[in-house]
Amino acid sequence: MKFWIDADASPKDAKDIVFRAAVRLQIETILVANQPLKTPGSNGLIHAVLVPGGFDVADRYIVEHAVPGDIVITADIPLAAALVHQGVTVLDPRGLEHSEQRIGDRLMVRNIMDSLRESGTVTGGPAPYSAKDRHQFASTFDQVVTRLLKEQKKAPPPATT
Repeated sequence: MKFWIDADASPKDAKDIVFRAAVRLQIETILVANQPLKTPGSNGLIHAVLVPGGFDVADRYIVEHAVPGDIVITADIPLAAALVHQGVTVLDPRGLEHSEQRIGDRLMVRNIMDSLRESGTVTGGPAPYSAKDRHQFASTFDQVVTRLLKEQKKAPPPATT
């Protein structure tokens, strides 16, 4: 298991929650961004990957490297959809776990909102990240990590040749 963070737009509070869990559980955490990032401490578990600037370069990197059993934190719905279809667990920084059953609806709503913003019918973006969002993310993240760790323990060991 690895934790992946789409770091260009993830709130600091969500990243801090993931960092604390990574250290506590000794799980590698990778921040992916197209700008230099500072990572906490020098424990070797948390590191950043700097990708070249460009449209969806960070997203493509995460899609190419995350595998089932990993957890990705992103607010990017198209990225979430691509990962969910690969069997990767995806959480929104506000605490929503994306699923195969709901991701199509989320994509449709995102596309409608994009169209409304482009036409000027709707202005502005999401509400500021709040204490309630932080609490919901921490709760959902903890539940998901616990579930996946239990699933890993139940999985049969890989076959040796």
